[in-house]
Amino acid sequence: MTGLIIRNGHIVDGAGNPWFKADLEIKDENISRIGKVSASKGKSIDASGLFVAPGFIDIHSHSELQLLVNPRAESKVRQGITTEVFPNCGSGPAPLKGAAVEMIKDDAKQWGLKLDWKTMGQYMKKLERQGISLNVALLIPHGTLRACIMGFDNRKPTEKEMSEMKKLVEQCMVEGAFGMCTGLRYVPGSYADTGEVVDLLTVVGRYGGFYASHVRDEGDRGTYPAAIAEAVEIGEKAGVPVQISHLKALGRRAWGKVKDALKIIEDARTRDVDVTCDMYPYTASGTGFMAWIPKWSHEGGFDKFLERIKDSQQRRRIIEETQAVLHDRGGPERAVLTRFFPNPGYEGKTLQEISTMRSKDPVEAMLDLIVEARGETPVVNFNMLDEDVDSVMRHPAVMFGTDGYSLAPYGILGKGKPHPRSYGTYPRVLGRYVRESRLLTIENAIRKMTSLPAQKLGLQDRGLIKEGMYADIVVFDPEKVTDKATFADPHQYAEGIQYVIVNGKTVVEKGKHTGSLSGRVLRKTAMRTKAAR
Repeated sequence: MTGLIIRNGHIVDGAGNPWFKADLEIKDENISRIGKVSASKGKSIDASGLFVAPGFIDIHSHSELQLLVNPRAESKVRQGITTEVFPNCGSGPAPLKGAAVEMIKDDAKQWGLKLDWKTMGQYMKKLERQGISLNVALLIPHGTLRACIMGFDNRKPTEKEMSEMKKLVEQCMVEGAFGMCTGLRYVPGSYADTGEVVDLLTVVGRYGGFYASHVRDEGDRGTYPAAIAEAVEIGEKAGVPVQISHLKALGRRAWGKVKDALKIIEDARTRDVDVTCDMYPYTASGTGFMAWIPKWSHEGGFDKFLERIKDSQQRRRIIEETQAVLHDRGGPERAVLTRFFPNPGYEGKTLQEISTMRSKDPVEAMLDLIVEARGETPVVNFNMLDEDVDSVMRHPAVMFGTDGYSLAPYGILGKGKPHPRSYGTYPRVLGRYVRESRLLTIENAIRKMTSLPAQKLGLQDRGLIKEGMYADIVVFDPEKVTDKATFADPHQYAEGIQYVIVNGKTVVEKGKHTGSLSGRVLRKTAMRTKAAR
């Protein structure tokens, strides 16, 4: 029985081939035929003048809690995303025990969530019981893993601790993780040396996983692009593929140096090291104020940090070091607080504006905000150059990721002033960089959104328009597709995305969410088992 026919579309297959006109037939969950499909009683979509592409794969996402709040994944599916990969940057929802609970409990509480899981497998099953509108693939968060065993200690693990961490890594890989991510810029992951990460990744490698790295320095610490070289070294020594997260040159000292970073990646690939990157098409990054505070002051956890800032001598040192970081990132007028539950009136205001309102020095005001929100102070920071963004985007080893969340303009997920990338990343590329500036061809842009991330994940059955593949498909208008979300008004859906199909079911129809929860939790081990049959 025919499930759905997409007629007369311009098919961009995801492999980089030129588009071609054809019908596409879907039966159950899969693409059953590409070509001329005869008339039938099945439902059909007239895609005349529209492009038909594989569903976009968001290789770098942070939706682990937001999908539990709202499984419809509104801001993501409405921009054509059918698969999200999370967590990233070293912190995530599982495994959870010991001090790792502290890393997530306040955030979970703010979203109204109960932490009723401990293992990655239990978290996966929670998502499955609830249902989700898109597919998800999980990574092991190194910082969370380290906190499970070592807390927030700034030291090397003992032999026993390393053994325990390796056991947790193996458990997560068996449960279905696709690899491990680090946040070597963030506490407690920043306390790990290169050797520690290599040792843990040897376990990941045995299960065919990859390594995603938020590197130690993206530009504001004076060691860029050496941190890129470290990520390459880690993957090379561990024998696993490497994914550089959100490649950028951040801050005045690093502007123009992305070409040096890309050269490191090119040289590594000539040595047979599988290194690729992801990026988002904006000149503003998103992080939290805690990332700008010196890492030594975090040791022992948040309560220990609070003790240190009460000590006048340590507080003075923290302020001096933070001022240097703030300067490199463009100053207080280029940092915008995006969410602040204690006082929503601060949301969308710059640090300079908030410090003026409080009649305080900007860094003193920042410390106050951190204390009042117990560290939950997400911020958008305008710190990059358009030329650097363009250089990264053009590179063949670079794919796209939102570095954002599955949000919605309603309910608790509609609060605050988040980075617009959560709503607009992929339509922004198709509108601004393909249609307007012609920096990329449509075929190359779609490759970076589909088959390239699928290749990194090892997904053999998604990421291409091909008979037998899972029917994850997006249908869009190339003349109208555009991002609407702005920094001032971010909770706006993209335009021009007409249909989104996930596992053969229509999730977005004529630009509206259908309510379908046809997404799946993808598992690396399950995929390998299926392939072996």
